[in-house]
Amino acid sequence: MSHLKSDRNVEAKVVQSPADLHLNESKNKRFAFACSILGSMTSIMLGYDIGVMAGASIFIQRDLKINDVQLEILVGTINLYSLFGSALAGKTSDLIGRKYTIVLAATIFFVGAILMGFAINYGLLMFGRFVAGIGVGYALMIAPVYTSELAPTAARGFLTSFPEIFINFGVLLGFLSNWGFSKLSLKLGWRVMLGIGAIPSFLLGILVLIMPESPRWLVMKGRLGDAKRILLKTSTSTQEAESRLLAIQEAAGIPLDCTDDVVNVPKVEKGHEVWKELLLHPTPTVRRILLAAIGIHFFQQASGIDAVVLYSPRIFKKAGIVSESALLGATVAVGFVKTFAILISTFLLDKVGRRPLLLSSVGGMIVSVTLLAVGLTVVYQNPDKKLMWAISLSIAMVLFYVGFFSMGLGPIAWVYSSEIYPLRLRAQGTSLGVAVNRLMSGIIGTTFLSMTKALTTGGSFFLFAGICVIAWLFFYKFLPETRGRNLEDMDALFGKKAQHRDEINNGHVELGTSSSQV
Repeated sequence: MSHLKSDRNVEAKVVQSPADLHLNESKNKRFAFACSILGSMTSIMLGYDIGVMAGASIFIQRDLKINDVQLEILVGTINLYSLFGSALAGKTSDLIGRKYTIVLAATIFFVGAILMGFAINYGLLMFGRFVAGIGVGYALMIAPVYTSELAPTAARGFLTSFPEIFINFGVLLGFLSNWGFSKLSLKLGWRVMLGIGAIPSFLLGILVLIMPESPRWLVMKGRLGDAKRILLKTSTSTQEAESRLLAIQEAAGIPLDCTDDVVNVPKVEKGHEVWKELLLHPTPTVRRILLAAIGIHFFQQASGIDAVVLYSPRIFKKAGIVSESALLGATVAVGFVKTFAILISTFLLDKVGRRPLLLSSVGGMIVSVTLLAVGLTVVYQNPDKKLMWAISLSIAMVLFYVGFFSMGLGPIAWVYSSEIYPLRLRAQGTSLGVAVNRLMSGIIGTTFLSMTKALTTGGSFFLFAGICVIAWLFFYKFLPETRGRNLEDMDALFGKKAQHRDEINNGHVELGTSSSQV
């Protein structure tokens, strides 16, 4: 009862006057903003690892005397290792909460970074990347889930794009680390580049402890009083907090007239039953949600973005840049473009919407990656000539390509896939999307050098251009707009479209008949 009394006092204070309402609304927005930043900072770990390996790989190959196949395995397999983390993260976050799963992710990556920094041979370096990869898998799954569950509806796209912002910021830090520590000795330089990644993960693990838990996770555990207090701190009004709480209660199967602080939650599907509903016996609604979520993650990585980022020094070298310092400087430019573009995207997600931004982004990627392929092919076919227009075109199109990616497909993949699953399937569904994302990234990362030898570098990017065309058609057909909708409304959004399509196929569509029931 004391909790309920406290909640009533909070509500009374919130509605005392327009000035108080404005003050609390502003304060709540700042609180949600701060929590989203902290929750999303786990993504720095992946971004830093991607960025730093782009340059560190040059010195690792020279120091450890490894061949190209060993190098691409070293560079790309961290994404395959992260599959273990993402597979465990859904169940872990349901058991211990979203907050402490973030702490666990930071701790695991901290250990991995230390192991990589002190690696004395190729085997120990691979083991350190295995440990760090598990932490990355945890982080990639939990960051968008936590942010989407905490953020108010009106700002969910903006706040849920934060993980991608920090991935890009981490990439930039990695590139700067390459450039800054490249002057150290060969044996020390790359080890400092990798080991220093332990510092942000350590700080993150400490700071996350001051964050609140996800209100949706609290409701799943029957802690309505705690969930309500957090919603009152992260919503723009008391009415919005009450509305969000009721929607979460309904999704969790808790009676809407229940106002106790702690309740017994109806028995929900066990983990294996959730996987059955997702993969073996999905409803038309769940099938459409699964197709959209898996598809956007598949195409995000199949577009070749990690090949550009992980091997940017080699791509620039193929484009005609010879100096090592110039190569590292060009990669820093890639990092700045990615970070600037993602910042633009965050302000457009909730104004323009997911769908228009996504289609525009992929359209720009198609043009830029095609022109990049043309430029690289011309340079390759004229080895004895220094064709400045082809070199300039290739360099410019790399920057345009990563810019278009970061303005749309990069952040929207995480925003969209984390917001469309129903509550009972969200943790496992999101982890499945992350698994597909990392699997494709790992395949690209571990095969790109071999691909360029078989198809040439230009030919490889013609292949990525074709994949981007297929991606645009897929997004146009299967991804409806989600801007402005509550997370609990997604069943209706996808159910309406799925049911309408089934009725058309079965010839049962009648005028005036609603198909919005799920």
